[in-house]
Amino acid sequence: MAQPPKPPTVCLSRTESFSAAHRLHSNALSADENRAIYGKCNNPNGHGHNYEVEVVVKGEIDPVTGMVVNLTDLKEWMKLAIMDVMDHKNLDRDVDYFADKPSTAENIAVFIWNNLKPYLKGRVELDEVRLFETSKNKVYYRGE
Repeated sequence: MAQPPKPPTVCLSRTESFSAAHRLHSNALSADENRAIYGKCNNPNGHGHNYEVEVVVKGEIDPVTGMVVNLTDLKEWMKLAIMDVMDHKNLDRDVDYFADKPSTAENIAVFIWNNLKPYLKGRVELDEVRLFETSKNKVYYRGE
């Protein structure tokens, strides 16, 4: 007897925007080293960005619903894992993850990955987090 064909695997993405302040600073470096490495982004008063985050998930198309994941669910998980935690916050002061590491775009993308993954609970695979700090500065993280 022939096996039914395996459903196609598809990537799906959703984008949200959030605003947050931070200061690029490493406690492992001296004040002079921080200024030399981070320049104006090491300003003690910090600065802000209007970030855009794109979450890419991957999975098989459900033959009944025709979806990889319900976008309403993905929207809610992103709200809980990203928006509620980071939007209109000072990342260095309000997000414990950054207490001992610089709030670089790279570290923010890793934080988003780690914070969002538990919400997916095996329903769909988290494929990539794309963080747009500015129109020119972008970070992609795939959990590696």
